[in-house]
Amino acid sequence: MTGWDGIAWAGWSDHAAVLARLEAGADPERYGTGRPLHLAAAYGSPQVVAELAARVVDVDARENGTTALWRAVLADRPDNARALAAAGADPWRPQLGGWSPGRLALAGPVPDLFPPPAEPGALTELTPAERETVRAGRELVAALGTFHHEGTGLACVAGIDADEAVRRLGGEPLDADYLEDFLDDPYAYEMEEVLLIAGATTVPGGCVVTQPWGYTPSTPGALARLTAGTFGYGLYANPKSGNQGSTARDGTLEAGGLHPGGDPRAGDTPAQVLDAYLYRHGAVAAACAFAGLRPADDRAVSGPADRWFKLPGIDWWAH
Repeated sequence: MTGWDGIAWAGWSDHAAVLARLEAGADPERYGTGRPLHLAAAYGSPQVVAELAARVVDVDARENGTTALWRAVLADRPDNARALAAAGADPWRPQLGGWSPGRLALAGPVPDLFPPPAEPGALTELTPAERETVRAGRELVAALGTFHHEGTGLACVAGIDADEAVRRLGGEPLDADYLEDFLDDPYAYEMEEVLLIAGATTVPGGCVVTQPWGYTPSTPGALARLTAGTFGYGLYANPKSGNQGSTARDGTLEAGGLHPGGDPRAGDTPAQVLDAYLYRHGAVAAACAFAGLRPADDRAVSGPADRWFKLPGIDWWAH
């Protein structure tokens, strides 16, 4: 037992409650398999962060390869980051993909969060390419905004328009009366039928094939057909298990088991770390960014689509 049983996320902001637990013997170094300071850095208050930082042996101790300061920066908690830096945490210590918390902060809402290091050699600036990635990423996230996409399957494809996407998928037009009734309540229909109705919308850079009620556009068969001579990203916002992503290029699946919208991971490249930071909690934006799409709003994903169509009843999991 570490003395933290029953504490909720909001509890890491309650300085008096955390102090009482510490005085009663709670371990400042352990919370289950994690570290209290990392949780406070991401979810708590600067007062709690400072309290815990004063009690741990190493304020830069790592959990899953990153320090508490990294967690604070990743969570956009600048006050917590400042409290950790004041307690001696090193903003310029490289972590995932060679990024340090200080350099990652340059891509965030408070780029001047930390002063440059006194010692030369640390990477303390973004490259021109990274600055452009940050600019475009912020613009994309702002354009999409916040909208409900749980249960949606989509394919973001570079360089083709909606008409070409429908052609590649073998889509057929829908009767207007049927479509109106279907869109009014898709879930009134049998699942086998629901999974064959999709939409396609042309956006700057390519197109989005969407199914707000199912996963078919993200299946291997759909991605293989859509990406002949180009590339794209498939996403299914699974209501049960979270966002599931895959990429395809020239009709061949490149990567699966991806988790768009999640935190950076050990083994990520520098570019992947930056993308994960820019699009955390933004799976749709991550999928669009991969394909170089720049939709002006969320219509291409949530509808109404440029074209609604019926897919052929084939095995879309085969490719």
